[in-house]
Amino acid sequence: MSLRARLLQPPTPAAPAAADDAWVRLHAAFRSLTADVRRRLSELPDRATMTDAQLRSSAESVVVDALRGVAPDATAADAEFLRRSVIDDILGLGPIQDFIDDPTVTEIMVNGADGVWVERAGVLAHTGRSFESDEQLLRVVDRMLRVSGRRVDQASPMVDARLADGSRLNVVLPPLSVDGPAVTIRKFATADLSMRDLVAQGALSQEAADFLARAVAERLNVLVSGGTGTGKTTLLNVLSGCIGSDERVVTIEDAVELTPHMPNLVRLETRPPNAEGAGEVVVRDLVRNALRMRPNRIIVGEVRGSETIDMLQAMNTGHEGSLSTVHANTPRDALRRVETMVILGGSDLPLRAIREQVASSLDLVVHLVRDAVGSRYVSCITEVTGMEGDLISTADLYTRESAAGPLAATGLSSSRIGTRTGQGLR
Repeated sequence: MSLRARLLQPPTPAAPAAADDAWVRLHAAFRSLTADVRRRLSELPDRATMTDAQLRSSAESVVVDALRGVAPDATAADAEFLRRSVIDDILGLGPIQDFIDDPTVTEIMVNGADGVWVERAGVLAHTGRSFESDEQLLRVVDRMLRVSGRRVDQASPMVDARLADGSRLNVVLPPLSVDGPAVTIRKFATADLSMRDLVAQGALSQEAADFLARAVAERLNVLVSGGTGTGKTTLLNVLSGCIGSDERVVTIEDAVELTPHMPNLVRLETRPPNAEGAGEVVVRDLVRNALRMRPNRIIVGEVRGSETIDMLQAMNTGHEGSLSTVHANTPRDALRRVETMVILGGSDLPLRAIREQVASSLDLVVHLVRDAVGSRYVSCITEVTGMEGDLISTADLYTRESAAGPLAATGLSSSRIGTRTGQGLR
């Protein structure tokens, strides 16, 4: 068992007495050292004017000095561990800091102070870690939110934000979260993936990758669908890499996750209401404003409400080649969800008119799934071909016969490729 596990897990009844004594001493040293360092840092006369780097440097010096008095007999390994743990607790993210630093961890889930879970390679595992109290967990939450400028409290007990490294943060506070604060951190790969990487991982076939690259370059409107954690944002990032470098792109998100690399890019992010309940800016406001910013394309991180009708109208009125994502179980369900969101957004259009709008705006639905072992892949590429009577008609261009099988062409030809003015592949 690692030193961190020894510190953050209580001794088990079956553990030898010597191990219990070591754990008690280590835990007591950690608590005493943390309290001592907090006190010393609070007494620094210029703390309020320090930068984060200066505060960390001062904290490191204080911890080294305090260690001599609190744990003079600690081994080199225990002393180094105590130093890192105290710094993580005071300036970092406490018991989950090393999971943030671990590139193999893709998601961190905190179910109250006593439950920390992580996902590695698509598999969830309980870590055995815990926070000392809900108060310590809330201090960590406040530290994470400080970067984004957002807040979470009893007046606003839910928040979406991003961390400094681009990870997505969601927090729900009691009483909405019955068993204590619920924190979910979705980490994103630091290395930019490409179509070639998705092909190498088996998420796409080479033929399908070439087709999608051509579809984006030729300005087809693409909707990426799938369940939670299937890789919709990742695929959206990859598809955005096929956009021409001479195009102006505006991205719109609740919390910034997309990282497209292009010279003429504007990234917009929503804003929650302030403490007085005023000043909120939602996705729909940003979509409407984006139309005045002379974009060639608009990328909406996810459509989930009244902004859907504005996005469809943008796709159909001079902003071809726009991209977005939606939560859905199948491509057909994705189209139904879009219809439903338009209706719930207050549109008084008849259903047939809404379906005609969807059919004329969307060109492709790329559907993603995640299997039982955590692998993520494109299961279907479906083209919206128009209307048949009162229904939207579609055609599957690429499908998988089984989860383990390749993404293969169905033999049907695309009726939309070549119909838009594209710039060709770059």
